[in-house]
Amino acid sequence: MIQISALLIFLFILTLLKFAIQIIHQYLIFCLLFCFFTNGFSQTGFSLPEGVEKDKLSFQLINNLVVIPVEVNGTKLTFLLDTGVSSTMMFSLSEVDSLQLNNTQSVRLRGLGEGGSIPALKSNNNILKIGKAIDKNHTIYVVFDKSLNLSTRMGIPIHGIVGYDFFKNLVVKTNYNARKITLFQPDKFEAKNCNKCQKFPLIFQNKKAYLPVNIHSKSIDEKTMLLIDSGSSDAIWLFDNNVLKNDLQNKSFDDFLGLGLSGEINGKRSKLPKLSIGNFLLTQVKVAFPDEESMENIKFFEERDGSLGGEILRRFTVIMDYPSKQVILKKNNKFKDPFHYNMSGLVLKHDGVIVVKDKKSKFDEQEFEQKGASNISISTVYEYHLAPKFVVSEIRKESPAFKAGVKVGDEIVSVNGKAAYRYQLNEIIGLFASKAGKRISLKIKRKGVVSTKKFTLTEVFK
Repeated sequence: MIQISALLIFLFILTLLKFAIQIIHQYLIFCLLFCFFTNGFSQTGFSLPEGVEKDKLSFQLINNLVVIPVEVNGTKLTFLLDTGVSSTMMFSLSEVDSLQLNNTQSVRLRGLGEGGSIPALKSNNNILKIGKAIDKNHTIYVVFDKSLNLSTRMGIPIHGIVGYDFFKNLVVKTNYNARKITLFQPDKFEAKNCNKCQKFPLIFQNKKAYLPVNIHSKSIDEKTMLLIDSGSSDAIWLFDNNVLKNDLQNKSFDDFLGLGLSGEINGKRSKLPKLSIGNFLLTQVKVAFPDEESMENIKFFEERDGSLGGEILRRFTVIMDYPSKQVILKKNNKFKDPFHYNMSGLVLKHDGVIVVKDKKSKFDEQEFEQKGASNISISTVYEYHLAPKFVVSEIRKESPAFKAGVKVGDEIVSVNGKAAYRYQLNEIIGLFASKAGKRISLKIKRKGVVSTKKFTLTEVFK
């Protein structure tokens, strides 16, 4: 009996030890997982250094797009700030003298456009700096397709685009008028009360922010869910063509809408009678309807109806508060600007460089022996330098430029008597979208022959 009791006690103790070991094991696993997830969360995305409550940096506004300086692994580059992308991407690496990318592997990407997927590299563990904000574990997708070179379309070097990872841990205020971005630590940010401001909740899906917007036309008055897309220079894109079919079919025209990750995006353009964001009401808003071919094989957020782009965002000071899932809009003095579109029908791109010769006068002054006398001679000297070359990349059929005889591939030599290279590309684009009735005189070069083409900017919709 004593031996049996001792055996039972031993088995009981053994069971308790086994149970205790199991509990300790589960506790250790929980602690390890907790540490992994908390540390992983705190180390991803941009953050300001400890003790820095906010930081301010300048940006360029080119064709409604925000262009910012970004440092990648110690190399200073230029990126587009794009709320419409969930991952950071790089292009135009041929323009970079030296850039180190870490831990790369081959992948394929697909985006908007009529082409298929494209090859790319995925690079992990990179260090990115924007102002004082830094991300020490940043993932970058590198695209080598030369047709996706944003630099040629914007006239300045654009090496990449950055979006969600920049916004997710910070409060980002974009002042379009002052061309300033202010970054705030979320726990230090306090929204100021103002009469021109409104606060809206954001809906997130796949690392992208969506905003409910009301559209109004002759037969439709409905709420739509639009992606906030600061990387689009347009006002709005709508994927649901009911508005187009019901009210705008006879007031639209075919056009090149832009360049997507998978190629060109074509569709129709028109004007939407009214659009409202809360109490903010905009009228005669430029709207685009992408073709189905550009949208096929793309999996969108089921409730997404389109995109809200830079042509609307630039009319506000925009505070994107991803940590609190909200956006604050404050209208600025550009709020009531009319919505113009490119009436020329031309799309230009920067296509290499040309050698130009500038004529200058040189003054030489020589003193005579007589006191106070001098001899001044004037001679002509020439300075040679490299300048950007602009060519026609797209032209809308039946547009003023098309009817004047301008063709794809033509080099633009001068615009209204001023050498083309003396313009920024966005300045020429702005001229083409200025006002109806404006006369445009282009000198173009085609197969080495220079000729003049004249046309008048004309509204498609009367």
